[in-house]
Amino acid sequence: MSQQKISINNGNGQGITLSAIINFPEGFDENKKYAVVVVSHPGGGVKEQASGLYAKKIAEKGLIAIAYDASYQGESTGEPRQLENPYIRTEDVSAVIDYLTTLSYVDAEKIGAMGICAGAGYTANAAINDHRIKAVGMVSAVNIGSMFRNGWENNVNDADAMPYLLAGASARTNDAKEVSQIMPLAPMKEEDAPNEELREAWEYYHTDRCQYPTAPGWATLRSLTQIITYDAYNKAEAFFTQPLLAIVGSVAGSAWMSDDLLKIAATSDKTKYVIEGANHMSLYDRENYVNEAISQLVPFFYEKL
Repeated sequence: MSQQKISINNGNGQGITLSAIINFPEGFDENKKYAVVVVSHPGGGVKEQASGLYAKKIAEKGLIAIAYDASYQGESTGEPRQLENPYIRTEDVSAVIDYLTTLSYVDAEKIGAMGICAGAGYTANAAINDHRIKAVGMVSAVNIGSMFRNGWENNVNDADAMPYLLAGASARTNDAKEVSQIMPLAPMKEEDAPNEELREAWEYYHTDRCQYPTAPGWATLRSLTQIITYDAYNKAEAFFTQPLLAIVGSVAGSAWMSDDLLKIAATSDKTKYVIEGANHMSLYDRENYVNEAISQLVPFFYEKL
């Protein structure tokens, strides 16, 4: 048994069931206790993409790893579809941990968590709130609130994001009238990409590179009312005490969002690892870069868990 597809009753309300895949190490014995790593997908992604790839590779190195679809997304339930509410996505991480603590083969004192892109930001926020998470890994981390407020390269002031906040509120009014509106989480067309790095985001989600039927690449526009004011690192200076490993590409436009957490996290056990030549998207699926990231993440989780 190398994988098991499961359903998780999400105790956070709304009657949502999360769809997940548990990856088991070779020689798995259900009578033993294992450390486990929860892997969260990027905004717009699903468990069959980057998070599933990382979970599989982590399990190949001897740890149990679980990748799941966020509430309202992928094969998980919930309406409206493609809601990207960051508070719910943060709580999804803890909902998966709730489930893991019921499994006889999981050592509840050895639960780690990691994520890619926005999934890394959500994981960090979950760790601030939920200290059942004993170690945190981040790959190409995005604090989704900061990204929407301040832009991909951190060159926009908070107050200038007001139009997005207003657009989200207007979308909620339209939703109440059953006129649903959506927004891209990655460029929907190649010509919409403002730079090469985000052109790769289009390529990842909308070509044979890694497109998947349950990952349309957009979110509900109403999500903006939660995203714009969200801070994945809120109170990290007081409560983020777990070991932290942040992996970034040397040419990633998003690297500043990893630096933001590294600067303020209360833990003294924090490390930044830079992968030369990689940009933000490279770390999703490019074999050489993913393997280098795994070469750091697996020893980190073994040591800290």
